[in-house]
Amino acid sequence: MWKWLLVVFLVLVAAGGVLLYLKSNEPEEYPFAKATVETLVSNLHTNGKAEPLEWAALRSEQSGRVETVPVHEGDIVPKGALLAQMASSQAEGELATAQARMEQAKAQLEAVARGGKSAELAEIDSNLDRARFDCESARKEHESVSRLVAKEAAAPLEADRARERLEQRKLEIQALERKRKALVTAADRSVAEAQVREAETAAELARRRIERNRLLAPMAGTIYTLAVRPGSYLNPGDMVASVGHLDRMRVRVFVDEPELGRVALGQTVTITWDASAVKKNWSGTVERLAASVEPVGTRQVGEVLCTIENPDRDLVPGANVNVEIRSSVVPDALTIPKEALRREANETGVWALDGETIVWRQVRVGVSSVTRTQVVSGLKAGESVALPTERPLRAGVRIRAIYP
Repeated sequence: MWKWLLVVFLVLVAAGGVLLYLKSNEPEEYPFAKATVETLVSNLHTNGKAEPLEWAALRSEQSGRVETVPVHEGDIVPKGALLAQMASSQAEGELATAQARMEQAKAQLEAVARGGKSAELAEIDSNLDRARFDCESARKEHESVSRLVAKEAAAPLEADRARERLEQRKLEIQALERKRKALVTAADRSVAEAQVREAETAAELARRRIERNRLLAPMAGTIYTLAVRPGSYLNPGDMVASVGHLDRMRVRVFVDEPELGRVALGQTVTITWDASAVKKNWSGTVERLAASVEPVGTRQVGEVLCTIENPDRDLVPGANVNVEIRSSVVPDALTIPKEALRREANETGVWALDGETIVWRQVRVGVSSVTRTQVVSGLKAGESVALPTERPLRAGVRIRAIYP
């Protein structure tokens, strides 16, 4: 009986050995993909920030408290529209004082222009009129007496007295005229004119202060930043509002330094915004390449500028956006999955299927998309390339290809 058991055991061992031999000689299974011909679109994915293409900031020119703010963010305003009114009571008081001083100074200047104060001038003019009348009477009397003396009808002494009275009247007139001129000097005119100019300057300064308290829109457009409210206190240089045209936007695209060589003028740019209530794309073109490379966080980036149309004004200034730049389009490109490309012994290549065995193929690649890479040489359409696995590959191993 035990002999039969031994025979059965030996048969089972032999069968297991055969199965183990057959199993060890079966090809290993690996995932593969075929090289295909297609149009390859190479896109560069990055991020950017939106801002108005045309905009202007309004800042306070002086200190003060904000009294009223008659507008809101999102309002469309014309140039010169009132955005905020600062308190002006002090400046208005200064203006009233300056205007009163100016009226007083002008009145003084008019008095100077007339030759002096009205009462004094009127008195001198009255005395002058009387002195001229007396002088004329003395002249006539002197002439009459002189004729009588010539006819020997009057004594010469009477003629001398008449001439003295005439000279006295002339001297009186000269004295009054000098007094009239002495009422106003050149210095009086200069002082009066200076007082007028000083008052006018003070009034103009007060008007300017009042005008600067009216914070006006620097351009026509949409208010997209409003930094004040009634009761806010402003210092010189403080931000009041930003106004811009939002129907066209500029996007500052941050391109990592190694990718800058893929960007060219005129390339198509597609913008998306995660915060948008509706899934929407905005399109534009690259208009300016990076002029420098600067650190942004942990990245070294160049700023590429593009312009997009925003007719609905639903992309807002300051938005952090997703950017896709179409860097190249290659028709009839031979492509493989990006992950099939490997680096072995300082060579770029793929593990390709040759019959039932695997072989190393060195390849030269071209442009890439997010998932696929163009193979320029070293591979033909329809050939299979190995996809990554945890098991190492080596040349000559029998393979059974599995295509996902």
